[in-house]
Amino acid sequence: MLAPIPEPKPGDLIEIFRPMYRHWAIYVGDGYVIHLAPPSEIAGAGAASIMSALTDKAIVKKELLCHVAGKDKYQVNNKHDEEYTPLPLNKIIQRAERLVGQEVLYRLTSENCEHFVNELRYGVPRSDQVRDAVKVVGIAGVGLAALGLIGVMLSRNKKQKQ
Repeated sequence: MLAPIPEPKPGDLIEIFRPMYRHWAIYVGDGYVIHLAPPSEIAGAGAASIMSALTDKAIVKKELLCHVAGKDKYQVNNKHDEEYTPLPLNKIIQRAERLVGQEVLYRLTSENCEHFVNELRYGVPRSDQVRDAVKVVGIAGVGLAALGLIGVMLSRNKKQKQ
């Protein structure tokens, strides 16, 4: 039997496992989270549509966690607590609540939902998803460059033998 998901506490970061990425929200109590959503997102759709990658604006929404998560699994993930001291709880909640309803700049690489919640909890906007994706792209780029170099060397070697 699976252990029940522990009830989040106000100020906790909530990681929602979407099919292709992770969506992030901050728990503010009574079943509610505050998160960034693209203006086109349908409440309760549970997908935080991939179209969010194509917009440069997001709306700060306060919604029930069960509606935001939909059928996707989620967990409390305060993964940076050992590296950064969380801000005082009242400050986290006040800052989050003050932003509800505002339209904010959204950039997948620098101002996404993970940056947003980390800024609220720790005062540090950071996204490990972006960092990890940049690493993968960098490694892939190095691999492709190496393959290209090997190809050039092999073709030169072949020409020299002729």
